[in-house]
Amino acid sequence: MPASSKNVPRHIAIIMDGNGRWAKGRGLPRIKGHEAGAQAVRECVEGCGELKVEYLTLYAFSAENWQRPKTEVIALMRLLEKFLREKTPELIEKNVRLQAIGRLTDLPASSQQQLHKTIEQTAGNTGLTLILALSYGGRLEIIDGIKSLLRAIELGHIDRAMIDVEMFSKHLYTRYYPDPDLLIRTSGEMRLSNFLLWQTSYTEMYITPKLWPDFTKKDLVAAVEEFGRRQRRYGVVL
Repeated sequence: MPASSKNVPRHIAIIMDGNGRWAKGRGLPRIKGHEAGAQAVRECVEGCGELKVEYLTLYAFSAENWQRPKTEVIALMRLLEKFLREKTPELIEKNVRLQAIGRLTDLPASSQQQLHKTIEQTAGNTGLTLILALSYGGRLEIIDGIKSLLRAIELGHIDRAMIDVEMFSKHLYTRYYPDPDLLIRTSGEMRLSNFLLWQTSYTEMYITPKLWPDFTKKDLVAAVEEFGRRQRRYGVVL
């Protein structure tokens, strides 16, 4: 792939937006858009593996998505289970390790079981780490982080004076992963949609008008190449 390896982000996060609009534009049910989006996930995972990206976080199902029609939510959970069940052998073959963040206990029992099964089966893989954000909300994560800190203080594990940015980060869902270097959002929308609010403080953003099912490896490479042309200053004058 043409992107220079020295400019490849270590961690890419993606807001996969536009499945519903993709389906509507073709006169199809919304679930068909989600099914088409699953193929874009496959392309993106393959592309990140080829580019030697270390971490890829996909905003797969937000905490707000539970408010969608019940039939759509059920269909999405079934699609998640089907994707995990069918793609596990491919993840193992491609040396991809699966992880998940969010309030995972909110998922149906069958979805939790399949998720944990795939996580266990790919645990020994050493290539790309694919992180699915499921029943995830950035504000909920921060609240859960505060509760975790308070419990640690009450148990005497830490003192209040020890709390700083690094300490707080260790109480978030993402404590085992680096912050994203690049955030990609499809469908042209200019908002974070409650995704990784703490972690994206200094993340480079790349917005494309393409709907998620139309996002390909070439689009991924274009985003990475644009990232490579930017100068990241972190508030410092260089």
